[in-house]
Amino acid sequence: MKDFAAIDFETANAERTSVCAVGIVVYRDGVKVDQYYSLIKPEPEYYNYWCTRVHGITQHDTADAPVFPDVWREIEPLIEGLPLVAHNKAFDENCLKAVFQCYQMDYPDYPFYCTLLKSRKVWPEGHHNLDIIAAKCGYDLKNHHHALADAEACAAIALQIL
Repeated sequence: MKDFAAIDFETANAERTSVCAVGIVVYRDGVKVDQYYSLIKPEPEYYNYWCTRVHGITQHDTADAPVFPDVWREIEPLIEGLPLVAHNKAFDENCLKAVFQCYQMDYPDYPFYCTLLKSRKVWPEGHHNLDIIAAKCGYDLKNHHHALADAEACAAIALQIL
């Protein structure tokens, strides 16, 4: 796969609509051509301890952040015509669908590929966490759980195994 957009969401709480950050890395013909990162005001707007502990984002960080529809208007032209790729697409695709529904936006039914599922086929043994699989693909993930860093790691994996 040479043309795709790797995407990663972070959430504020257990609700899939509570996306509080998004990172996207765009590849065309196997070359990185764009990237995008934004904090997002989550819906519902509260943070649980566990999510903040994972990614470090707090309500203070997103108090003045744009809402999802405004962020997606910036993302949409970057990813037009591209399939989306995520490491654990079940999470990221569900977040995307949930937040589209939350804001009553028409979901364009993006094709979605999963580097987690593919990595389990390529390397059946061991753990398949993003940082571990990224390292197997030669990518050193230094800022795990930052949405853009995770999207970059996912892209590095996609280029190797998808």
